[in-house]
Amino acid sequence: MKLDIYQVDAFANKAFEGNPAAICPLQEWLPDPTMQALAAENNLSETAFFVAEGDGFGLRWFTPATEVDLCGHATLAAAYVLFELLDYAKEEILFTTKSGVLSVTRDEEFLKMNFPVQRPTPYELPMQIAQAFNATPEDCLKFADIIAVFSSEELVHRADPDMVLLEQLDCRGIIITAEAKDYDFVARWFGPRTGIAEDSVTGSAFTQLVPYWANRLGKTQFNAKQVSARGGEVKCELVDERVLISGKAVLFMRGTIEFEQ
Repeated sequence: MKLDIYQVDAFANKAFEGNPAAICPLQEWLPDPTMQALAAENNLSETAFFVAEGDGFGLRWFTPATEVDLCGHATLAAAYVLFELLDYAKEEILFTTKSGVLSVTRDEEFLKMNFPVQRPTPYELPMQIAQAFNATPEDCLKFADIIAVFSSEELVHRADPDMVLLEQLDCRGIIITAEAKDYDFVARWFGPRTGIAEDSVTGSAFTQLVPYWANRLGKTQFNAKQVSARGGEVKCELVDERVLISGKAVLFMRGTIEFEQ
């Protein structure tokens, strides 16, 4: 079997920034074990597969270890492939996913994703958080991820957590965040239980971060940055029960996968 594959840097202004994702357009769904094996072989934080369905596309995301319910950067990358490389002519792309219908539109040089808000609630601080980061956050919340809010962005920048401790936590991943000088807030995301020690830019994390910072800062529009080694800038806005997440994307590589089923 031969499949087209594209590797796209999402939330990036140029190559080697943002978060790389592999995108595989399909004529029909492959067996789940095959898609998982392809994601493991790609060894990127996410491999996304899409199939034309009705007025839009079905979209699924796989880490090297598991399928996930929501992924921002691979959605952005899939929309980039459709708009820029496959000549998708409509103004809006509708993706049917495990998290409902997600839309992506053009916004000048940005692609704007419309995601459901995920409001975190207060959560008792697990001892592993303070031990793993050697610092005690000033606030702790949880939705899909545990969110640890620190008192300074310096703590977020220099964090070097103990992954063995973080892997003990019952959550998808761990977000650390703080108010920042040059941005409204900064963040990092760690997910050892999903096979990702640290993700470069985690679009879905902002569906949880935006409602928190909106309540704390009293505003609804944000310029944020995920301060991983590669880094990525994210524009986001809270609109009722949706979070609009915008970023740029850059093609890094295109090719063909060949394998026997």
